[in-house]
Amino acid sequence: MRKWQGATLSVIMAFTLAACSAGGGTTTPAAGGTENTEEVVELTAENLQPEEGATLVIWEDKNQQSFVEERARLFEEKYGVTVKMEELPPTDQVTKLTTDGPAGLAADVVVFPHDKIGSASEAGLILPNDIFEAETVANTSENALKAVTFKDILYGYPYSVETYALFYNKALYPEAPKNFEEIVSFAKTFNDVKSNQYALMWELQQFYYNYAFLASQGGYIFGDNGMNSEDLGLNNEGAQKGGEFLKTLKSEVLPLKMGDVNYDIKKGLFSSGKLAMDINGPWTIADYRNAGIDFGVAPLPAIDGKPMTSFSGVKAYYVNAFTQYPNAAKLFAAFLSNEEAQMTNFEMNGTLPANANVAADPKVQEDPINKAFLEQFNNSTPMPSLPAMDSVWGPITSAMTDIWDGGKDVKASLDNAVKQIQESLATVQ
Repeated sequence: MRKWQGATLSVIMAFTLAACSAGGGTTTPAAGGTENTEEVVELTAENLQPEEGATLVIWEDKNQQSFVEERARLFEEKYGVTVKMEELPPTDQVTKLTTDGPAGLAADVVVFPHDKIGSASEAGLILPNDIFEAETVANTSENALKAVTFKDILYGYPYSVETYALFYNKALYPEAPKNFEEIVSFAKTFNDVKSNQYALMWELQQFYYNYAFLASQGGYIFGDNGMNSEDLGLNNEGAQKGGEFLKTLKSEVLPLKMGDVNYDIKKGLFSSGKLAMDINGPWTIADYRNAGIDFGVAPLPAIDGKPMTSFSGVKAYYVNAFTQYPNAAKLFAAFLSNEEAQMTNFEMNGTLPANANVAADPKVQEDPINKAFLEQFNNSTPMPSLPAMDSVWGPITSAMTDIWDGGKDVKASLDNAVKQIQESLATVQ
């Protein structure tokens, strides 16, 4: 952390001087009025003010519109800066920012999943979270903070977290299993392939979920907390052990082809009482509530005595590097993600907070579903944000198919995936 803080301090100083030279800072003439002796006043969270005449645009998803408009109204009352929201899905924003940012057509404040900050940073599209860095570091959960930091520089103003956990139908399995041994035993009595009835499912085709089986045994994608693409851990001993475990689940718990399981199939079976447990994310809560199912959510069960480590994602606001109003934009990003705002967002939209104090608040913790997801988030791994991830998904998904559908040798399949990833990375470096 010291290395990260030190590097960020350098960025703060450099950016502060740059901002001052561009009119973003304030200067005070030295005694005697001599030239070249002006005192530079460093911008801080306490003295930062919006630029005169500033107006802002934010890109956000439709489901956040009411929250953003409410906070924008309060922001205008406090700072006199109007904010307009333009609807744009977070997953599309980095692509649009790439063209619209340099052209001066992009929003001042944008939002996207954390795994996009690598490409956004390396393209020079976003500014560091410098002025509010100390506040963000002090109040944000550790995994969320890691997720919005790229190459030791904090960029994001995080506001929500998500990962997947275990949904279970209480009528079929009253208490959540603690480990996979319990699930395997239950499957022997509950599974009925002819009736399409199963103990457990997850989206087999998505490595987003399969990662948890490899990671829980020691596998990983990139070393150095996901930042070293030259260190691949997808065919190490732990990953191989996880792959072998997946093979046993194919025969003992879920004897289906990968293509036979997707989100809609799982939802239909769970809602009709033919699926007892489902590894899924908070986005499915509304569907299962609407189906009238009495369900619970619990952290993922242990494998061979080891906690199951899921992939996680963090949504955060970012400031467009080409904004005309960097001070106002930073103030608004911080205003949207501070402790008060995250509690408001939770109350309005059920958004799981990145702020550690809000996550620990009784209003959040009293709901066992929120509590379970936050507990699993604390045992998760943020998806790597290196652009090198683009070289990973295809080969590792093919390896999972070879192992699950083809019954091929685990080590050979993972070795082949890593070889393909290395070859792909060599062509883009």
